Amino acid sequence: MERFEQYTLSLFTINRYWNRIAAEEMQQYGMKGTYALYLEVLAAAGKELTAARLAEITQRDKADISRAVAVFQEKGLVEPYGEKRYRAPIILTDEGRAVAEQVQRKAAATLEAAGQGLSEEVRENVYQGLAVIAKNMREFAERNE
Repeated sequence: MERFEQYTLSLFTINRYWNRIAAEEMQQYGMKGTYALYLEVLAAAGKELTAARLAEITQRDKADISRAVAVFQEKGLVEPYGEKRYRAPIILTDEGRAVAEQVQRKAAATLEAAGQGLSEEVRENVYQGLAVIAKNMREFAERNE
């Protein structure tokens, strides 16, 4: 198999199965699987993030972030926005932190299972390599817009 095909198919496969696992996890909370990432990022940040910053970190559309935050507010997972919604921070409630921690545990267990057979050194190299590839791809795409 050519390098491009192996790379592309591997990423698609990882993404497909993660989306399936996330959807199953989030179903118990009545939410979309894509929202798992948002909760995980909010919890991992350890500080308040705005919707714009969350969109930037997750590389997702601001409209999707806005819909997710509305669902989180409806379910009591984040504090309601004050009057200044545009730049208002998204603040997890205690319940939101509990759900986010469960999502983080599921993500950690998934990565542990997915990495079976990899030494810690190989695992670190894989993550470093993916980070470099992602950065380079983003820069290449932005130069060629």
